[in-house]
Amino acid sequence: MPLKFKPILFSILFSCFSFLTFSQSDTSTVKAQFALGANSPSANGFVTNFQAKSINFPSINLGVQYMFKPKWGAKLDLGYSRFSNLNTTPEFKVNYTRLNAQLVYDASRIFNFLPSRIGTFVHSGPGFTSIKPLGNYTQNNTSFLNAMAGIEFHYGVSDKLSVYFDASYILGFAKDFNPVSSGFGSFNGNLLTLTIGASISLSGCQYCD
Repeated sequence: MPLKFKPILFSILFSCFSFLTFSQSDTSTVKAQFALGANSPSANGFVTNFQAKSINFPSINLGVQYMFKPKWGAKLDLGYSRFSNLNTTPEFKVNYTRLNAQLVYDASRIFNFLPSRIGTFVHSGPGFTSIKPLGNYTQNNTSFLNAMAGIEFHYGVSDKLSVYFDASYILGFAKDFNPVSSGFGSFNGNLLTLTIGASISLSGCQYCD
């Protein structure tokens, strides 16, 4: 899937979900999510002598979530991360973009020792990753399939809004590349993201304060 079509696809699906579910009376049925944080790419995703910083900023996630049962749901989300080189390695920067469709499970009962205003959700599903190196390696783009899994801890601020922390790991299914033909700026590894964000209800709650 070309990178330029991903925002368009996301917007279309976001609009469809919103249109179909605004009539729901439960405020937890449909939610829009936005999160910002940091990322850590796996060291084995780079060719020899290239290494990224262990912590990089930013990682941005945008998504829409639909709970079709009280404990089960699905979400479509778009993620963007950037990471760059350690000072001791050749200079580079990489844009990492992903699109994932995931199942969502409300695991709050399992974590019932937490305060009542905190909800716990786990999510997992397949996706597509696009890699765009910057600087001296702009011609060495690559893309591959991925599988993502994570856990979110939500704190309910109101019926409409919760803030949450998400820890996710994205496993890449890219083939090993030859740095001579594929380019030193490529990345084919895994990515850990840690983000903090907001989840806003798009269903129900028409008369909430």
